[in-house]
Amino acid sequence: MRSIKLKNLTKSINGGKIVSNIDLNIPAGKFFALLGPSGCGKTTLLRLIAGLEKANSGQIFLGNEEITHLPIHERPINIVFQNYALFPHLNVFENIAYSLKLKKLPRQLIEQKVLRILEAFHLEDHIYKLTTQLSGGQQQRVALARAIVNEPAVLLLDEPLAALDFKLREKMLIELIELQDKLQTTFIYVTHDQFEALTVADQMAIMNHRGEIEQIGTPKEIYEFPLTSFVAKFVGTTNILNGQLYGVDTDPEIEIPDLGKFKITIPQKKAWMKEGCRMMMSIRPEKIFISKKEVKNFSNCVQGTVHSIVYHGRSTQYNVVLKNQMKIQVFEQNEEHFPQEVIDYDNDVFIAWQKENAVILEK
Repeated sequence: MRSIKLKNLTKSINGGKIVSNIDLNIPAGKFFALLGPSGCGKTTLLRLIAGLEKANSGQIFLGNEEITHLPIHERPINIVFQNYALFPHLNVFENIAYSLKLKKLPRQLIEQKVLRILEAFHLEDHIYKLTTQLSGGQQQRVALARAIVNEPAVLLLDEPLAALDFKLREKMLIELIELQDKLQTTFIYVTHDQFEALTVADQMAIMNHRGEIEQIGTPKEIYEFPLTSFVAKFVGTTNILNGQLYGVDTDPEIEIPDLGKFKITIPQKKAWMKEGCRMMMSIRPEKIFISKKEVKNFSNCVQGTVHSIVYHGRSTQYNVVLKNQMKIQVFEQNEEHFPQEVIDYDNDVFIAWQKENAVILEK
């Protein structure tokens, strides 16, 4: 169980930066997720930590030990790839035992370790099967077992569930959480899927298209308090409203063109917050209340017309057009309006939110 620290880490290919001046502390024994769009440099960062690629500049520390130039075979770090990279000509036991045999451990010790991990991963009934005879979920377990059997200080997971269907992916996410909690090994999980990251992570970092880190925090901090419009839009769904800031030191409001003024809160005043300056705010769809009746007891309320409706089972998404032609998404749990109130296409509605639920964005 050891931490990972990246200091000013940069990787370029043909003059183009893949990851740019990354500073990141990943605590020991935590489940850490790297989340970002495809091509943002997540996998490159993982390969730099593993030693599969060399950085152009910067440092990598494992605990207090610098490993920037340490060969891959000397790093107590294992990686699970998206395609699992299992040996198709070897059975389950031989796949898992492979790294232990390379270390020339005694045969009896190898058998003990492999049998123990086979039981932990519920693979004991498949011990002599070829990996090609296994389901996707079973293959994923074999890949994880092979990576963990030699007890690495850090386990890197590069989109390990991408090939699985949604139901199996949900199940495997829970198993990963339980496994990490049991082993207390530092897990670094790379994904472009926000659901996966929010489900497994103790902490997470959001990377943008330029290979930079936009925000670091717990899943709740990232979702509830995004710092930038990129994070707000990439993690979950949100409504971004642009306007001008007024009443900075008294009763802060945002004035939105052709719509009016709306109350906001400023938890911590920043240097850029000047009277009349341009600003953006984010309101999550589930933080907005919708009704055909006039709404009271909310900080802000505005009228609009239902443009479209998407039924999600547990919730319904209403797309509402305001008088300035801005579209606002609203998510409502279905028990909110069934059967008390039915909202349909082209209905005139009121949408309302509390000022505390509007998050001011840095950029």
